[in-house]
Amino acid sequence: MSSLFAKTVVAPLAEALRPRTLEEVIGQSHLLGAGKPLQLAFQSGKAHSMIFWGPPGVGKTTLARLTAQYFNCEFIALSAVLSGVKDIRAAVEQAQLNLEAGNQTILFVDEIHRFNKSQQDAILPYAESGLVTFIGATTENPSFEVNSALLSRAQVYVLKPLSDAELRQLLQRVKTRVLGHLSFEERAVDTLIGYADGDARRFLNLLEQCATAAATCGVNTIDADFAGNALTLNSRRFDKGGDNFYDQISALHKSVRGSNPDAALYWLTRMLDGGADPRYLSRRIIRMAWEDIGLADPRAMQIANEAAATFERLGSPEGELALGQAVIFLAVAAKSNAGYKAFNQAQAFVKQDKSREVPMHLRNAPTSLMKEAGYGHAYRYAHDEPDAYAAGETYLPEGMQEPGWYQPVPRGLEIKIAEKLALLKKRDAQAGKKT
Repeated sequence: MSSLFAKTVVAPLAEALRPRTLEEVIGQSHLLGAGKPLQLAFQSGKAHSMIFWGPPGVGKTTLARLTAQYFNCEFIALSAVLSGVKDIRAAVEQAQLNLEAGNQTILFVDEIHRFNKSQQDAILPYAESGLVTFIGATTENPSFEVNSALLSRAQVYVLKPLSDAELRQLLQRVKTRVLGHLSFEERAVDTLIGYADGDARRFLNLLEQCATAAATCGVNTIDADFAGNALTLNSRRFDKGGDNFYDQISALHKSVRGSNPDAALYWLTRMLDGGADPRYLSRRIIRMAWEDIGLADPRAMQIANEAAATFERLGSPEGELALGQAVIFLAVAAKSNAGYKAFNQAQAFVKQDKSREVPMHLRNAPTSLMKEAGYGHAYRYAHDEPDAYAAGETYLPEGMQEPGWYQPVPRGLEIKIAEKLALLKKRDAQAGKKT
């Protein structure tokens, strides 16, 4: 007797509309188009181990399932979040039974980057022997998160976020199959696409929320205001510990270095919108000031530090304005990496060089014994010399050539610095100093 409380499970829209054939897949034309890598792989008729790398909601799981269907293989799926070595062994046992029945097996591991080394190693011998064809899915860079042995045996396919045009194509499919009773105004579509951020699953979830809200309110037309009021619109695609995080930091830094204030502001606000810690961003902004502006405009370091201090005092969101203005100043400031390069060269030299003695005339002599031993003998106090410069004096260890690590650039304050260094070098030569 069936229970009075039994309910039929209704699959979410994203699951209900999951493509059942390769032809239904929207997006990834760089892999699935005619003559493209995955299309050629399917045409070969032979399954091979592969890793699908891309952001959420772009079809990694769907492609794995379709691969099994295309090659007529049994499909075993594991989640690296929930599974362990015991589950891998159970999957291998099932794969052995499948083989005895004349069927090949695809072992799919979702979020493979969450498996530790021993768990990934447990898959390796069975992928090598051909008992299973391994397919992994990951949002993280497999170069860092997948064991080199497993990675070397799998072809990596990089999946991309869906474009706006592809999401519009998906909307048309949804309207044709499910939501034909609803109409969407153009601004509403733009809003939904913007918040989907290339994630097809998120886009379908947003459409489903719209449909539910519309049914509740008795609405047949979805406009931008209704979408904004009815939905919980999450932040853009952003992973605080993943590649997307570091890609955006890289874009921010390079926009500052490239003297593009609008681009720098865009990446800064993208990261703030995505949930990046403003304190982390303030530290990176300070680093940019020292690395890319340097002595060409020393005000950059001061402004970067003051912006960080302002954020600490005001907090969010008021303090974020200070970070934005610091980024603008850094972007438009004169650029120099001369100090950064000089420091790195000095570090590299010292690391490989021998330990050189401090010249006697540069040593401190706080005791009479040290003075009698010659410590500090013949040291020339620069402030007592003309223009506070001891022309011809040496400050490097004996026998070490002047390395010339610091080479000012012809921009900003470093123009004046270069002129001064050239003048001092000329005076050294006049005093008989050998270079």
